[in-house]
Amino acid sequence: KQQSWFTVREDGALVGSKVEPLESVGIYVPGGRALYPSSVLMNALPAAVAGVKRIVCVTPPTADGTLDPAILEACRISGVTEIYAVGGAQAIAALAYGTESIAPVAKITGPGNAYVAAAKKVVSGDVGIDMIAGPSEVCVVADSTADPALVAIDLMAQAEHDPLAACYLVTFDAEYADEVERMVERHLKSSTRAEITAASLADQGLVVVCDTMEQAMDTVNVIASEHLELHVDHAFDLLGAVRNAGAIFLGAWTPEAVGDYAAGPNHTLPTGGTARYASPLSVDEFVKKSSVIQYSAPALARDADMVTTIARHEGLWAHAMSVEMRKNLLDTGNVYGIEGGDGAGRAAGDGDADA
Repeated sequence: KQQSWFTVREDGALVGSKVEPLESVGIYVPGGRALYPSSVLMNALPAAVAGVKRIVCVTPPTADGTLDPAILEACRISGVTEIYAVGGAQAIAALAYGTESIAPVAKITGPGNAYVAAAKKVVSGDVGIDMIAGPSEVCVVADSTADPALVAIDLMAQAEHDPLAACYLVTFDAEYADEVERMVERHLKSSTRAEITAASLADQGLVVVCDTMEQAMDTVNVIASEHLELHVDHAFDLLGAVRNAGAIFLGAWTPEAVGDYAAGPNHTLPTGGTARYASPLSVDEFVKKSSVIQYSAPALARDADMVTTIARHEGLWAHAMSVEMRKNLLDTGNVYGIEGGDGAGRAAGDGDADA
């Protein structure tokens, strides 16, 4: 959690940043194809750490109209203050603009389907949002040291989310890629979400065979995936070559699932190539900052010419005069720069020019 900070220049000017938690946030927890108590934790806990007092959870009810007990318990332990059984675009509208029963919030976070993502885009600007979350993605870079069975199950771990989930295998041998596909077929026989998984891999899956690791890293940075697994020997040595990825999982013992549930970093990540400029959800998303400035008389005198020069170039007369009149007050005791004048405009309470 960031703290407010201030620094004082040699001339006495104080500048800094005042950090305040948002007053209220709404977290969207998706339902439908699966239940996601982990999404409650990933969104509510950073808000609670930031100091947000009102944390509102909206989530679609199950078929019988109830809410999943695990979601309710996740809400309890993570600091959620209100829960509403509502989902879809209408839930985003309720959080943004309020209803008779739901008061509006300052910011909305959390993933959802295409309708939820579109609704967040519509309300953005009226309220804050974390990101426009698209279908989940994974890119696995695998060399000859990687077990094809493990690579296959890691690809399937993303594919089972949604038929639109995108899975990329970047490797160095076409025969190895064929072996991974054979392992996928074997695993599908045991999967409880085989239909969704198979549809994702068939429609959204892509295998890229590279000649060199440098070429593989270029491919990774073009894809800019939500999750990146470096399932290669000496994975940490490649970290510096990765420029675009939401979360990076290093080595054979780091499946993406540990990031979803236990490792610590947030699983709400930039998708759709937005890892080129966006970051994972964090405590920083739930605070806002105000710049703080306090000048002394010597500080104003030092910067006066800079300010008036720029202001006049921009054609902003009053900007320049607001500084020039204070400089006159310091130099002559009069805001109009008239020696021996009546002192009109002397700053209230100023006992001397250094006040």
